[in-house]
Amino acid sequence: MAPIPTPETTAQPILKSNETKDVDVMAAMAHNGKALPGIPTFNSFIEKRQWQLEHMAGAFRVFARDGFAEGISGHISVRDPEFQDRFWINPLAVHFGMVKASDMICVNLDGEVVGGNTAGSINAAGFQIHSSIHRSRSDVHAICHTHSVHGRAWSAFARPLEMINQDVCYFYKAHSVYSDYGGIANEASEGQRIAQSLGDGKAVILMNHGLLTVGQTVDEAAFLFCLMERSCKVQLLAERTGLEKRIVSDEEAAYNYKMASTPETLFVEFQPHYQYEEYLSKGDFKK
Repeated sequence: MAPIPTPETTAQPILKSNETKDVDVMAAMAHNGKALPGIPTFNSFIEKRQWQLEHMAGAFRVFARDGFAEGISGHISVRDPEFQDRFWINPLAVHFGMVKASDMICVNLDGEVVGGNTAGSINAAGFQIHSSIHRSRSDVHAICHTHSVHGRAWSAFARPLEMINQDVCYFYKAHSVYSDYGGIANEASEGQRIAQSLGDGKAVILMNHGLLTVGQTVDEAAFLFCLMERSCKVQLLAERTGLEKRIVSDEEAAYNYKMASTPETLFVEFQPHYQYEEYLSKGDFKK
């Protein structure tokens, strides 16, 4: 019988942040390289579209449970997998905790309803923001924006988040501040300015308004939004103490960003939240 391997013979080498060796990021997420499943692939646009809408509805349920709903404000959009000039967005005045996949409305970049729940209407300001970003960023497939409490509070300072812990490093040099608040974004120009402020980043803090995150999947954008909201809360708590903060070094922040802020890892990060909501609601949001 072969001897049972000891920890000394099976242990993986520990990669330090100052090493330049390339790493399989997905494999590095789990012990001994047994990575979790990543972003799935599909055989048809129909299958991928339905999957996107289900995960979009699931993200809304997570947002509802986290207290991000505020009247008729807030929206998530997902680019259609087949028609790149169309995106799906939530209906106006339906609570995040009640949204289902079948409620979503498909519009083109000119604002015409072209599919989905054609009986519903969408948030006018939401359309201006989302359409502007989808126009300017072909790599962005999902956008999340709500008026979350701590995001609004931190936005009043018009300051970027500081790298004061490991998790906020997911936004290292990848988020900006839009400090030219122009009121409710009912005009196309306001949406365009927000898109310009986002640039090629993952997120933007909208002064006096809230937070906005983007991703290659709705799961990525949704996880980033939840993380950014909590990061704003952590920053506000740290500021309140008045004590000197220790900032993560640029070297370590860059390493954390490289390891943990890829589209694949951020997709995986959101799955426990999605699966928990699926468990609690018995998959009701998928209908």
